[in-house]
Amino acid sequence: MKRVIVSGGGWAGLAAAVELARRGIPVLLLESAGQLGGRARSVDILDTRLDNGQHLMIGAYRDMLSLLKTLGVREGDVFQRLPLELRMQSPAGSGYHLATPRLPAPLHLLWGLAGARGLTVAERRQALRMAAGLAAGASGNDDPPLEEFLRKSPQENVIIKKLWEPLCLAMLNTPIGVASSRVFRRVLRDTFARRRRDSDLLIPRTDLGALLPGPAHAFITSHGGEVRLKQRVTALQVEDGRVSGVVLAGGEALAAEHVILAVPDTVCQRLLAPHPPLASIADRLARFRHAPICTVYLRYPPHIRLGTPMAGLLDTTAQWVFDRRLTGNPGVMAVVISSHGPHMALGNDELIARIASELATLNPAWPAPDAAQVIREKRATLLCHAGIDALRPGNATPLGGCWVAGDYTDTGYPSVLEGAVRSGLDCARKIRESNDLIPWLY
Repeated sequence: MKRVIVSGGGWAGLAAAVELARRGIPVLLLESAGQLGGRARSVDILDTRLDNGQHLMIGAYRDMLSLLKTLGVREGDVFQRLPLELRMQSPAGSGYHLATPRLPAPLHLLWGLAGARGLTVAERRQALRMAAGLAAGASGNDDPPLEEFLRKSPQENVIIKKLWEPLCLAMLNTPIGVASSRVFRRVLRDTFARRRRDSDLLIPRTDLGALLPGPAHAFITSHGGEVRLKQRVTALQVEDGRVSGVVLAGGEALAAEHVILAVPDTVCQRLLAPHPPLASIADRLARFRHAPICTVYLRYPPHIRLGTPMAGLLDTTAQWVFDRRLTGNPGVMAVVISSHGPHMALGNDELIARIASELATLNPAWPAPDAAQVIREKRATLLCHAGIDALRPGNATPLGGCWVAGDYTDTGYPSVLEGAVRSGLDCARKIRESNDLIPWLY
């Protein structure tokens, strides 16, 4: 009974290993770091347990929610589900408030836009016209940059700056001037056009490590699988035109019938490049560009609260602020700055001072934070530029037994946790359906 090796213990690798173990397929998960979770993991900073970057999930993340159900994790225990609400604040007073009622999709979005406080009648009319078209999703092969697409619609500068640009940065982590309009429309369709619950905000009640990596580790081992940390795969073994195993950093060779590479795209490119059948995929991966995400944690006295779990910011360096109270960190605010920008040239102390000043302007009753920490993920996501779909590989490869999983594969989504989970599950299901494994294994 030959096993499957999963290289990479991020959310894609964990999803693949859980699905394989659930089906009774022998699986060995190898992770180069000392903990599971990849970029979506927990770290100890500010004398508490926080996430290595703030994440937000939504109700449209069906594969992620299904995976948690498989693990026996109840949604209500790990998430607070709230109807979509955008509370955008601005020092210049140009903010607005949009709340969606409990109506069928997409009427809830249209009603929310029609009643948005802080938008003029003309701005609401433009937003409604565009939302009705965007919720229908992408069609055809055209993929102009999102800003170009919006201006042809047409949308004026003010509604682009207030509504579409913040949403683009939040969803795609890519500047609106280069972002894929096709991917943006696809995400809006999945979020707003199918079920009202899909647009709900899922606010975590726990840190990311306890949300998925911990339960997944326990599930894999309890179902006959194995997890090894600090085990870095440096090469693929190939015999007779198919994968036969992997080689570890220390030179140890491990045999396998299938290998799933659930590693960052840069690592995947290096592993694929030496093998002629995989060269075309490696070439496409080498053409990827990346975008950073910066999270600034500020610790205030425990009684300080935001009023809502999250708020958007306009005309500031900070873009979104999350109150970590629900996650068990009262007084801690997580400020997110997406993609590239002048903030990346600032030192940590200078960036902290600027963010704290912006929050003080919007919340004059708040005292100064007593501690702060900056986490910069310089390669947090793919730069989801126009035409990105043509570069993203599928999960299967031309080399028998070799699979690729990760949020950079052709999931239809930008680099989000749902895409990572979807790719891992897809690899595992296709392995189960293949004829390569011994039939009586099932």
